[in-house]
Amino acid sequence: MTEGSTLKLLVQFTLPLIAGNILQLTYNAVDSIILGRFVGSGELAAVGTSNPLMSLLIMFMQGISLGCAVLIGHLFGGGETERLRRQVSTGMVSGCVFALILTVPVVPGAPILLRILQVDEAILGTAVLYLRIVGLGLIFNFIYNYFSSVLRALGDSVTPLYFLTLSAGLNIVGDIVAVVVFKLGIAGCALSTLVCQGLSCLLAYLYIVRKIPFLNMGKDWFLFDRTMFRKTVTYGSVTAIQQSTIQMGILGVQAIVNSMGAAATAGFAAANRIDDFSLIPGRNIANAMTAVMAQNDGAGKKERVKKAFFVGMALETGFGVTASVLLFLFYGAGMRLFTDEAPVLMQGETYLRLIALMYLMPALTNGIQGYFRGIGNMKITLVASIMNMGMRFLSCVLYVFIFKMGIEAVPWACFTGWFAMSILEVPILIRSIRKL
Repeated sequence: MTEGSTLKLLVQFTLPLIAGNILQLTYNAVDSIILGRFVGSGELAAVGTSNPLMSLLIMFMQGISLGCAVLIGHLFGGGETERLRRQVSTGMVSGCVFALILTVPVVPGAPILLRILQVDEAILGTAVLYLRIVGLGLIFNFIYNYFSSVLRALGDSVTPLYFLTLSAGLNIVGDIVAVVVFKLGIAGCALSTLVCQGLSCLLAYLYIVRKIPFLNMGKDWFLFDRTMFRKTVTYGSVTAIQQSTIQMGILGVQAIVNSMGAAATAGFAAANRIDDFSLIPGRNIANAMTAVMAQNDGAGKKERVKKAFFVGMALETGFGVTASVLLFLFYGAGMRLFTDEAPVLMQGETYLRLIALMYLMPALTNGIQGYFRGIGNMKITLVASIMNMGMRFLSCVLYVFIFKMGIEAVPWACFTGWFAMSILEVPILIRSIRKL
């Protein structure tokens, strides 16, 4: 990534990321569609209210992977192969330990965790069952995402897509067989997801050890370098806390939505699926910016770092406008994929119609975050994320409980968070670009 057209690199790198994220989201989206259509809105709400908690744990582990990827990209750009091998194994060992630690409270503590989120007692039992089964797959989720991050840091965003395509296809078939044929309900969906995550993990490992010679490390995969661990913790923990902070803000908002009743919970769950899909391009343009900038920063090519930022922000702007228009035109059709129940449709459509008008904000803030990660400035990304989610939660409390805005409060709370984030980051961004 240190040579050639910056625009071409970003586009070629981003497209497989987008496709991969779409496939990854189909795990939960297919669960929701099949359960909402063939079982009922109670199971749809149960999956929806469990997912923010699972996403919190997954985001934490993805943060570790992302932090390690920045270090790996710098080392690869600088041609330091031996240090790169030690960094890969140290990040792998550290992340697996974290994943196992995070798994422990989820399985036995699922009822407590869901009650903290004020999950309705009518759906608590099914939500607990779903959370416990998918919680067992946290280790698979980390290993797959870590291997994918390693490949992307080396400039390969296509191969992880192949693994995920097969896994997602099998997940769809598994969901249909488990729910429609064998009538296993929410447990069937969860088991199908668990098996397919394990498959993705296995395929990614086999590819890396067979196709990337310097990563065919055998027992050296268990090598733990204490000096590199410190830097891994510094980068990994900051990005992990940042990603977790984002999801904690979403959890707080989810708890507020849960207080509005089962229809609001189900409608918000379905709308969130659509929202997640709509935001995929912006997030992955930012991830591509990070990968390109990290390698060029490691190679000392500051001018290419600067160019990658401006090209990336142009792509983010184009995406933000396009996503706003498409979601505003087709939000109703999207909601009807999940349910035909009028109260649920009303809540979800109200949310989507309003959030669609705000999509330029997350597109731009994602690009800025991608820049700071790429040059290794993790602290500002963490502080900005905390400000974003803190303001989002506090303003949601104000809009719902003081101004009685209902589900419309959530998009406005999101906008408040993005705006606060921009006020902090933009002046620092301008100074940083001038230094380049």
